[in-house]
Amino acid sequence: MEDAPRRRTREQSSSSNDVGITIGGSGTHTPTQKYAFEIEDPASYAKLPLTDRVVKKWRAFYGNKDFGNITLLIALYWLQGIPLGLAHGSIPFLLKEKLSFAQVGLFSLAGYPYSLKLFWSPFVDSLYDRKFGRRKSWIVPIQLITALVFWWMGGHIDGLVRNPAENIYGIMYLFLAIVFLSATQDIAVDGWALTLLSKENLSYASTCQTVGINCGFFLSFTVFLALNSVEFSNKYLFSVPRDEGFLQLGPYLAFWAVAYVLVTLYLVVFKTEDSSSEDEAGSYGIAETYKTIWRICKLPHMQQFIIVLLVAKVGFIPNDTTTQLKLIERGLHREDMALAVLIDFPVQIFFGYYAARWSQGASKLKPWRLAFVLRLLCSALSMSVVYYFPQGGLTTGYFYVVLVTMVASSMAKTVQFVGMSAFVTQIADPVIGGTYMTLLNTLSNFGGTWPVYFIMRAVDYFTSATCLMPAGMGDSYACATQEARKLCVKEGGVCNVTWDGYYIVSASCILLALIMFVGYIQPTVHRLERHPAHLWRVTKESTK
Repeated sequence: MEDAPRRRTREQSSSSNDVGITIGGSGTHTPTQKYAFEIEDPASYAKLPLTDRVVKKWRAFYGNKDFGNITLLIALYWLQGIPLGLAHGSIPFLLKEKLSFAQVGLFSLAGYPYSLKLFWSPFVDSLYDRKFGRRKSWIVPIQLITALVFWWMGGHIDGLVRNPAENIYGIMYLFLAIVFLSATQDIAVDGWALTLLSKENLSYASTCQTVGINCGFFLSFTVFLALNSVEFSNKYLFSVPRDEGFLQLGPYLAFWAVAYVLVTLYLVVFKTEDSSSEDEAGSYGIAETYKTIWRICKLPHMQQFIIVLLVAKVGFIPNDTTTQLKLIERGLHREDMALAVLIDFPVQIFFGYYAARWSQGASKLKPWRLAFVLRLLCSALSMSVVYYFPQGGLTTGYFYVVLVTMVASSMAKTVQFVGMSAFVTQIADPVIGGTYMTLLNTLSNFGGTWPVYFIMRAVDYFTSATCLMPAGMGDSYACATQEARKLCVKEGGVCNVTWDGYYIVSASCILLALIMFVGYIQPTVHRLERHPAHLWRVTKESTK
């Protein structure tokens, strides 16, 4: 347990109304607290010109005594972002060129481990070799296994992706394995950040995570898609046109296999852990952590809050998962999509900064509720963007329409994420803040993951498309997939779409979400945000 002064400090922080969010450590040393958020007072933010703030931050960072450890954390989080950018970004785009939405939905199961890591995190915290190092006991073997998988995939993945219909299960299981490894590494790195950095530099843990994961994700999604594109490569990189893009998936994975090994060797040879600061297990073992999770779930009002977390994102899933694929299907090039994501990235950072400052006062979730409505509007607008996509190909003006729609949707998504995080931070029991935060964040992430498979299957289920061949040139056949449509046109037929499941599923989810918002989510959230903090507590120490 924490000492009394530290407990009082956390209680005071958690009850403050003026909060900002910093994901990272809190300087605590029990397994139930290592994933806590820190509370920042917005009044402490420097009121300087933007350039002066950037220069000041950079000088403080570069001259920091923990500069080496901060760089190491960024590198470790960067490695996590590589498989995430592939599993959640590039691979669905590559597969959709030849597969149906239902088959791409099957691949989406590969992303589930990151939303469920809470269930095995106590094992990562409690089982280790004290001599080798508590966190290195997990990070080193996991990164070496990931490197081996990447290296093997480097020689085989391109062949699997060329014929994905027959290999979809193999592709899904491979990425399921590397996402599971990445999620497990994330648990260990999050815990190590609290002891790797000095107490005064713990706030940099969130910066390391944000910079590292986003850079890795950006490379595996935006940069890779552009360099893998035949059109982009022939236009900007090749003097003589070629049939393949500049960078294929196999060599890309092989490169990162080598990078994983180099970082891991550095950890083994040059980095040691301070075992004296890692004896966190104490009175919180595996069984006690799971019991704590169950006690949180049994709290009054918590069941209602959990229901909100699990169903609130249903209305946005079609837009988040299928709209971009439909735009690619309608003629948007992958490099155009990558450019849109590149422009969208700083918008997320900007609104993420201010969303925490908006989530204050008595109506802490008011920004979240407003963003909910905005995301529903953006989802409806995205359907129109897909429907009216120019038949002759993307024009500059219509690209800006696509871009504005994406940025608005991303802005609302960021405000919801940060607003909900701010609320959870304020209600979390300060004595077991880490377990509390990790549980609710896991449920929130799972709320955006579990519907994906079913929604993408529903898109195909409600789609009716037939290739009508000219007389004497063969029988008609289904052309629901992008590859089948191309084959139909190539053979001289016309793909006649009677019903497009994308519009049916998207409209149904938007309508369902609107009904749930008016009838349950809005009144429930409005009521829960007004409950005093002590109603969310599970420990006696927290109420003293």
